[in-house]
Amino acid sequence: MADTILVLNGPNLNLLGEREPEIYGRETLAEVEALCRREAEAAGLAIDFRQTNAEHDMVEWIQQGRKGLAGIVINPAGFSYAAYPVLDALKLVDCPVIEVHISNIHRREAAWRAKSIMTQVATGIISGLGVNGYALAVRHLASVRQGTR
Repeated sequence: MADTILVLNGPNLNLLGEREPEIYGRETLAEVEALCRREAEAAGLAIDFRQTNAEHDMVEWIQQGRKGLAGIVINPAGFSYAAYPVLDALKLVDCPVIEVHISNIHRREAAWRAKSIMTQVATGIISGLGVNGYALAVRHLASVRQGTR
């Protein structure tokens, strides 16, 4: 598992490409997965890519991967604002955690969108770079693992 990056996606990201494409773009979640896999494979790493609309699934996946991963990339989506069990699970992991948001959550229409509770446990956050944020997160975790950061 030390050669694996867990990429987790929260609610409604299964509809990426269809849901509000003016905000989230036209790329599908399958295209995001392929992007992450290309980045990881170039660094000799594997990707475990998952999406859920259910908070309990997200907690289970984080708990299962809490030890021995190269890192976690998480787009908590709607879990960003009130999913304290997800936050608590992330506190238990022994690897870097990169929080990714496709849109710039600090420029969104609703002020509550800028206040992700996950940020307090994230090693770093990437927000507003579209799906390219996922690739940057994977690349960063690969560099940390290889000791170039």
